[in-house]
Amino acid sequence: MAAPSSPSLPSSSPPPLTPEAAGKLLGLLPAAIGPGLSERELDAVEARFGFSFSADHRVFLAAGLPHGSPSWPDWRHGDPEDLAARLERPAEGALFDVEHNRFWHPDWAPRPAETADALRVARAELATVPRLVPVYGHRYLPGTAGEWGHPVLSVHQTDIIFYGNDLADYVRHEFTGRASPLPARATVDFWSYFVGSGPCIDVTAPTPHRPCAVTAQEAVEYLRMLGLERLIGRRFPPHQLIEAGLTALVLDVESESLPLLAGLLRTEHERADALFDRVLAEVGPGEVGVGEVGVGEVGAGEVRAGEVGAGEVRAGEVRAGEVRAAQVGGGEVFSGRGSRLSSEDPVRWELVRWWLRLVVNGSMDPAAAGDVITYEGRHPLGRPPALRRLVETVDAHHDWAAQRDGTLARPGGAIVAEAERLLAGPWPPPDTTVPSRTPETS
Repeated sequence: MAAPSSPSLPSSSPPPLTPEAAGKLLGLLPAAIGPGLSERELDAVEARFGFSFSADHRVFLAAGLPHGSPSWPDWRHGDPEDLAARLERPAEGALFDVEHNRFWHPDWAPRPAETADALRVARAELATVPRLVPVYGHRYLPGTAGEWGHPVLSVHQTDIIFYGNDLADYVRHEFTGRASPLPARATVDFWSYFVGSGPCIDVTAPTPHRPCAVTAQEAVEYLRMLGLERLIGRRFPPHQLIEAGLTALVLDVESESLPLLAGLLRTEHERADALFDRVLAEVGPGEVGVGEVGVGEVGAGEVRAGEVGAGEVRAGEVRAGEVRAAQVGGGEVFSGRGSRLSSEDPVRWELVRWWLRLVVNGSMDPAAAGDVITYEGRHPLGRPPALRRLVETVDAHHDWAAQRDGTLARPGGAIVAEAERLLAGPWPPPDTTVPSRTPETS
């Protein structure tokens, strides 16, 4: 029997996916496309495995069946055991965290003292919620019959993030790097907990890292990197800006506004953004990849990408994470790789390097950093081939941890090794195609 449906989606949900729109989405995929599943085939799949496709998922699969990669579930000729395992992975991942990481959903009854009893209660609770249905790899859609507009979720145990506002947005995000700027909507209460207040990594939330500065120079660099993250629209709670200011103050960074930022009381947190901007202006610009970046006065920032290729770009005022560039001297602007350079490119490349360094020095979880780099680096930079191996390594890490045997998650050593390889070469890395690596399974 299929799991019960969630409440109907709000009226603001996107319009239903049409067969014509689904066909266009399939045309974006780097995959072979076979004949779509008939209504009879779709019903048979649901009956055999005991779940429901959402309405847009049915339309998508009826328009064509992607295949040619093990990441695509083959609902027509696939191994039934493999398909069943894919369907069970989200629940099994949650049970793994119940057993090994003390996870307990707040809507469940109080956790029993014995682990075996806790697993029995958790398994019964999970049987009552809509199942997550695999779309591609570890990306899933809630399976609720007759409904559309669910966000696509990237699932790794209880580390769950939005990866598309709906199925159409997900395809554009995953395969073309064009994601909607609008925030995703939570639609299924149980799974929404993980991307709302649960123990997940939300790639749009403040970067999940530990401060690592031990010298004044490192403290200044840390301030500048937080400033760059704010320029591209990433969010920071006041206490994180205050903590960065306090670290810099303890390490004797010279700035007139630094003591004011570091000394803010909880009741004064609304002043943190303005004081942080003043501190950044006082510590001065720093070198960023192919040019210079300075964060300007309160309420605005300035980005300068110095001599780049055939021309110079100076970015104007930056507010609310927006970067606008004006051409200077009539010259075209190119990157060292011969392609047109967005005014935001040097900033994002420098942030990718910063996040890789946090991985290497142990200040940021490798898989979480990989997700942030994919979302904030690779996609906005036009999916440069030089970052492909890193993304594949992160995906292999997630997929390995989600295997049906429930073994411990694989350490992020392969991600760290790839970060070290990238950092050892020229920056930004040349746009050479990096051969795919076969995901290790042991």
